[in-house]
Amino acid sequence: MKTAIVTGASSGIGEATARRLRQLGFTVYAAARRIDRMAALERDGIRVASVDVTDDRSMEDLVERVIKETGRVDVLVNNAGYGSYGAVEDVPLDEARRQFDVNVFGLARLTQLVLPHMRARRSGRIVNVSSIGGKIYEPLGGWYHATKFAVEGLSDSMRVELAPFGIDVVVIEPGGIRTEWGGIAAGSALARSGHTAYGEQAKMVAGLLNAAEANPRLISPPTVVADAIAKAVTVRRPKTRYAVGGGAKPILFTRRVLPDRGFDRLLVAMLRFAGGRSAKAERTSEPMPGVRNAA
Repeated sequence: MKTAIVTGASSGIGEATARRLRQLGFTVYAAARRIDRMAALERDGIRVASVDVTDDRSMEDLVERVIKETGRVDVLVNNAGYGSYGAVEDVPLDEARRQFDVNVFGLARLTQLVLPHMRARRSGRIVNVSSIGGKIYEPLGGWYHATKFAVEGLSDSMRVELAPFGIDVVVIEPGGIRTEWGGIAAGSALARSGHTAYGEQAKMVAGLLNAAEANPRLISPPTVVADAIAKAVTVRRPKTRYAVGGGAKPILFTRRVLPDRGFDRLLVAMLRFAGGRSAKAERTSEPMPGVRNAA
């Protein structure tokens, strides 16, 4: 039986992926900081582990446990991550470093730990959950987008260097997904920049996220991403990238065809529209919908 490790598995995409791989017959190790939130996964036969991707020892313990119990690691799904928003000027560098520690260096370190075992078997799949945010940009998302651009470049380099060992590297690029990510991102934008020189932009960015959430055509359940990951780890020759979820493909297409300045203008127009909706909602005392976008 093949073995898979899934990080960030306490909710959203990670939880859905752990369940999907279990359905496919994998021995699944679901890893997250809060093990109490994975009780339902454990009841369903998924092995859970308390892991902090910024803590080397916890990741080493996880890989040692997996090898001891199953003797192999066939799939690693690097899903753990979060969105920290705010103007580059306003975000403390300690927070910027933490964003990279979780979204990039945690991913890289866990990959380093499983690769010797994959190379020994001359097979394996590394699945890195990036985002359409690894291909586009937006104001107040500089540090978050920088981490996802880094994941994209790191994955491309690894794909080539690991190919001789029979190891595939796949990037997943979710669009709008119902998870906890968007609420954290919008909240951090307002907390860090809502009362600074970037206050109006912060309100508009939060409004844009809320407007996307209110449109069912732009948001998808986490199972859509889980299905793409399942396909990526079971087909003989996976794609290098899977863009899935609400708005992912049209947004990436728009980015490809528009020049930088053109995309800048589109962003500004969208922000102004969202800002107008937000202001109208405040005047009429209508609560803005919660934000739950992709990681």
